[in-house]
Amino acid sequence: MGAAWRGIRDLFRRAGIDTAELDARLFAEAAFGMDRLELVNREREEVPAKQLAALQDFADRRLKGEPVVRILGEKEFWGLGFKLNAATLVPRPETELLVERGLEVIGALDKARVLDLGTGTGCIPIALLTEYSDVTAVAIDLSAEALEMARYNANRHGVGGRLKTLRGSWFDPLEPGERFDLITSNPPYIESAEIAGLMPEVREHDPRLALDGGPDGLAAYRAIAAEAGLFLAPEGVLLLEIGSSQAAAVSDIFIGAGFTQVEVLRDLAAHDRMIVAQLNTPS
Repeated sequence: MGAAWRGIRDLFRRAGIDTAELDARLFAEAAFGMDRLELVNREREEVPAKQLAALQDFADRRLKGEPVVRILGEKEFWGLGFKLNAATLVPRPETELLVERGLEVIGALDKARVLDLGTGTGCIPIALLTEYSDVTAVAIDLSAEALEMARYNANRHGVGGRLKTLRGSWFDPLEPGERFDLITSNPPYIESAEIAGLMPEVREHDPRLALDGGPDGLAAYRAIAAEAGLFLAPEGVLLLEIGSSQAAAVSDIFIGAGFTQVEVLRDLAAHDRMIVAQLNTPS
């Protein structure tokens, strides 16, 4: 087994992959169905042909530029494993900022209701639901395949009974008069013309629907701002991830839509990363 995965490591090194050893080991663990310690302890064992073929398939995909997390089909977020498919973005660490602030909001309420727009894997509402057993959530996405993944992830983490999934664009699937204490979203915010210049691992493997924010990258924010007030509970809070250069533009959109409290928060790298907006001044 050791010779098999190290052969893949050397192949990656010759191809100029910086994380050659880590990638090869992760693929071996997945292909052989074992953890790192077991991989070491069974170093001298022969690899069954089926498992060897699986390892080679992983390697071939990696050499073509496919990201490791796409090949393995899973990414950790908020300490939880989230299964991926072609219709979902890979959850990213900076998005955990929405969860952190969201927990502050719902922690001060009884039986809070959460709405997540463009949910993808469902990572944001599922992370919130795992922390509070009296919270319920609605997750909306335009992609049926993404919603299938969100339901899978919710059931996997024991919160499927408290997460309702709806297919549609932004607020369209909701009934008039529905209200939520917290609305979250990591919407598409990349300018259409910039997508061609993204790293190949993103451009070629992330769903364009989850990336393309229109000509100026702000289309999703305008759509959300136009209707969010109809679905926020009194003193409800809206949390939105933004691109690092979009704070002023997105703030202006929500101020123009009547939000009286708009705050920008930065991530650990000191980049503008989230807008916090409220219609009413907290009492």
